[in-house]
Amino acid sequence: MAKDMIGEKVCIIADNVVNSLGFSTEEVAFAMKELRSGCQPVSEYILGMVCKTSFQEKYNAIASPEDFTFFEQLLIFSIQSSLNQTDIDPKSKDVLFLFSTTKGNIELLEHPHPDKDRIHIWKSAELVTQYFGNPNKSLIISNACISGTQAVIAAKHLLSAKQYKHVVVCGADVVSKFVVSGFQSFKALSPQICKPFDAGREGLNIGEGAASMILSLKKENPDSIEIFSGASNNDANHISGPSRTGEGLYRAIEKALQDVDKKDLAFINAHGTATPYNDEMEAIAFSRSRLEHVPVNSYKACFGHTLGAAGIMESVLSAHALKHNFIFSSLGFNQLGVSIPLKINTELSEAKGNYCLKTASGFGGCNAALVLKKGGVSCSK
Repeated sequence: MAKDMIGEKVCIIADNVVNSLGFSTEEVAFAMKELRSGCQPVSEYILGMVCKTSFQEKYNAIASPEDFTFFEQLLIFSIQSSLNQTDIDPKSKDVLFLFSTTKGNIELLEHPHPDKDRIHIWKSAELVTQYFGNPNKSLIISNACISGTQAVIAAKHLLSAKQYKHVVVCGADVVSKFVVSGFQSFKALSPQICKPFDAGREGLNIGEGAASMILSLKKENPDSIEIFSGASNNDANHISGPSRTGEGLYRAIEKALQDVDKKDLAFINAHGTATPYNDEMEAIAFSRSRLEHVPVNSYKACFGHTLGAAGIMESVLSAHALKHNFIFSSLGFNQLGVSIPLKINTELSEAKGNYCLKTASGFGGCNAALVLKKGGVSCSK
């Protein structure tokens, strides 16, 4: 490691979450502490539960609906909310915009936009980057449900290589007929608020929203949460089903935790979709990594599975919890429904550790693991 890299850490210096529970990280976290869910039945798509955002006038006030799609408005709203917490000039060439999504403007297949390029994710990224006057060509990660987690890992690598001084990472996805129909075809949607890892689970809830974090290199970070490490792995098992042995996620976890004392893990924020195969696969991977003693939670019952935004959104909320020394309850859990005796966190509790493990898995066998670390804490190994 070069001398000028010693002591420099990739830290979260600003963040935002907007979803069915609120329009800021603090607002959403408060609702989660009160065990509220933003999931509601929506007969427009299916007799089931989805988690949609509301009060679109908030987004219209920043980005006109005449110029931007709802997906693009979500990105702009979240990024602007994060930038407002800093003095960073988004017009600087030292700032990179990195986006994550799974479907972008997919609803334009049904309702075409006059600009035919708007169906493409690259076009939305280009327009949002131009909105903020950034001169760099943005990057996009669209890798199923690990997109957001992988975007954070990619941003860490770019900053550690000193290619930029700041990276604005933002993910978003929208509830649409296309997306809901796809999951319905797998019979994976729940008619009630989902129950991750619970014996009575019936499937997942689709959510929508956006989340952003601004990452920077800092030499001293007593109050910031550090993006400590991360890894991804593809088990190449099946186009939609995870490995029955959890091989891909296990390898990602082990690589991400190679410099961490597992006894110092405060909690694991799992992907936790409340689908039988995913929950079981994660439980097996955690067991293989000898993490049964670590409290586990999932946020999916609070605001649904937000697809390409999930990894960023759930990382931001996990960082918030780690910073303030607590663990969110895993809403919807009553009775263990996986073969491994996981320690599912059932109430708001104190975080006893300096690290958090965030996991994600997706279609095509992709898996990712991200480790967050409290500021001002020496490495455990």
